[in-house]
This record gives sequence, C-alpha cells and structure tokens, in this order.
Amino acid sequence: MNNLKSKVEREIERSNGILRLEPTWVARDFLPAGRRFGLAENQYELGDRGGISERWLASITEADNRVKVPKEGLSFLTLDSHDRITLADAVKASSESILGAEYARTHPRGLDRLAKLFDYKCRIPYHLHPMKQHAALVGRNPKDEAYYFPEGVDLGPEPETYLGVHPSIVEEKNYEILLPYLEAWDSDLILRNSRAYKLVAGDGWHIPAGILHAPGSALTVELQEDSDVYAILQAKAGGKIVSKEFLFKDVRPEDRKKYGERFILDMVDWPANGDPYFFENHHTPPIPVAGPAQPGGSEEWIFYNTHKFSGKKLVVRPRQRYVSRDSGVYSLFAWRGGGTFDGHPVEGGNPGMDELLICHAKAVADVVVENTGNEDLVVMKFFGPDVNKDVPMLKPYSSRK
Repeated sequence: MNNLKSKVEREIERSNGILRLEPTWVARDFLPAGRRFGLAENQYELGDRGGISERWLASITEADNRVKVPKEGLSFLTLDSHDRITLADAVKASSESILGAEYARTHPRGLDRLAKLFDYKCRIPYHLHPMKQHAALVGRNPKDEAYYFPEGVDLGPEPETYLGVHPSIVEEKNYEILLPYLEAWDSDLILRNSRAYKLVAGDGWHIPAGILHAPGSALTVELQEDSDVYAILQAKAGGKIVSKEFLFKDVRPEDRKKYGERFILDMVDWPANGDPYFFENHHTPPIPVAGPAQPGGSEEWIFYNTHKFSGKKLVVRPRQRYVSRDSGVYSLFAWRGGGTFDGHPVEGGNPGMDELLICHAKAVADVVVENTGNEDLVVMKFFGPDVNKDVPMLKPYSSRK
C-alpha cells in the first residue's frame, strides 16, 4: 500500500492535481446496445457477456453482471509507466490527497457515486433499485439515481420513459395488481400500470430508490449512488423474454423461497410511485449556477435535488476561457468540443482524452478552462455526497401553490 501511495502521490504532483482516466466500457446482456458510443461495429458484441451498452465514468464500482469479468466497471488511471492502477485503489491509498483531508475523514467510502452513460437500442425494462433496508439484506448499497439527456444525439426509437404507477393504485392500496405479471413472466403488459413521459434533450429527472421506471432509448448521462443493484419487473423487452433471474438478482435465496414474487412488491416505495404530482416532484430541468457571470461561458446544475450526489454542465464558448472553482473533488467528462482544463487537453468524442479527475486542492482553487476550438466546449462535472452544500432542492409541489 505504501508503494502504491507513493506512485499515486507522484502522479498527482506531476499532473498538478488532475488525473487522466482511461475509458471504462461495461457490457449488459438483457438488451441490445444502442451503438452510439462511436466504437467500431465489431467492438460492441461480446458473446455471452452481451454488448457494450454502458460507459462508466471515474468509477470505483465493479459491475455486477451475470458473466463475471474481473474489475469490469472499474476506472484505471492513465499513466506513462506500465503500472495498472484502478481509481478505487488510488483513492484508498491516497484518500487525503484526492478527496481532501476533511472529506476523507468524514466520507470513508471515498468518491461514493457512480457516473455513467447508458446507450440501449430499446427502452430498458421496468425495474426498481432497492431502498436502503432491502439493499442491506444482501450487503449492498441502495441506488438513488438521476438522468440528463445530452443534446446533439439521436433519442432512439422509444424516447419515452415510464415512471411510477397510476395514483389510483396507491390510493386504493391495490398493490397486488402487479403480481400476475411477475408470476406469468411472459409479456410487457405490466407497463399499462404506469405513465410515460416524453424525453427531451437538455432535460433531466431525479429517481430515488424504490421507484419503478423504464428508461427510454435516449442516450443518457446518469449519476447515481455507488451501487449496481436492481430488480427487473418487466418480462419482455426488445422483443425477447428477459431472464427471470433479473427479478430476483438482489433478493436473498431464503426470501425468494418463502415469499416468491410477492417479496418484490415490498421493495416498492408505493407513496412515491403513486404521487399525483410525480412530474413536478422529480423533473429536474437545468438550473443556472449562482455566482458572478463570466463572458466566456456559464454553468448549470443538471443533477440536483439530493445531497447524495450532484452535477453541473459547463459550457465554454469558442476561443473563450472560463475560471472554474468548486467545493471539492469531482470528475469531469467532455461531451463536445475541445480545449484545456488547467492546461490538460480535453476533447469530446475522443475516449481517452475526455475524462479527468480533479483532486480536492485543485478543485477548490481557480482552474482556467479554455476552449481552443470553433464550437462550444461542453463539460459535465460529477460530485459525490455532501460536496456541494448549495445544491438546489425541488420544493414539494403542494408548498409551491
């Protein structure tokens, strides 16, 4: 560990607090890939593993797939040497240098968030992520998550997301209305109990654990808790029957044996799913970041309404500069355009040149971002829990009248 720490510390010093990361591709086998990552056609399909349909960003989380691949999902530092160091190991070895001494002391789980792109050809099956009490039963973390739909990319053939259930189901406590679909496991008709919302580029949603959702086919930037837990409730997706093992993926064998499909119904946050003002209480359009205006660019909150994670979108205009200063460690992903981040080149659409980790000491200082091209430089920033105390919160709809 001491040897690893010295290597990481030398890299932090050499790079002046900014670590470059390799791209991290993740395969999934329950839906075909959307093929919008810009990879060569023969790179998407991986046999029994499925297809490359997600890219995880600054990840310290290992993918929990049916076909296990060691360290799949973990990000690696880009180093001039032949060393292969995961970001997870780097954070453990040099937590104070990366996270800051105070944050490392109060947040022993480190970065404790997962950012990703997901890219599926079809709508993801109706599913939920276990809440804290259910995730704990299998030794996992819960998974609140949020979405942002970046501009300039095709929304796919099914650009609508199903969210929650009809309010009447909860008003009448008719919770077992979903049970026949889980038992029969032969169709996608469970979706008739939900409502679909049109996806719009430049827009977003906040979806806490326990909420049923079937994300549409838009290429999506997702920020979530550090976890890979889920239960899929929709039997048929993409024209094929999904393995029923995905329904019980994060359920203890003894609970599956004793309760069967009924156990899944207990994992649903029914009041949140049946909220008649679901749109108003979970829709998160961009909000300008408060602070002095700068002629060279601007920032918006795109992930907010929680202290478990947060995120911003930075836009720097062509041939302009912007001075960035934040409250703590974060990672960034260049979506479009090219330029430099404190002198480090970034280029959207070029994996290997589009992803950086900004260590605490650098993040809280002035960082000059320059756009060296002729189009907007668009950068997304991802923060872990409690970094941004000023993150906006939606007011419950009833108090906004």
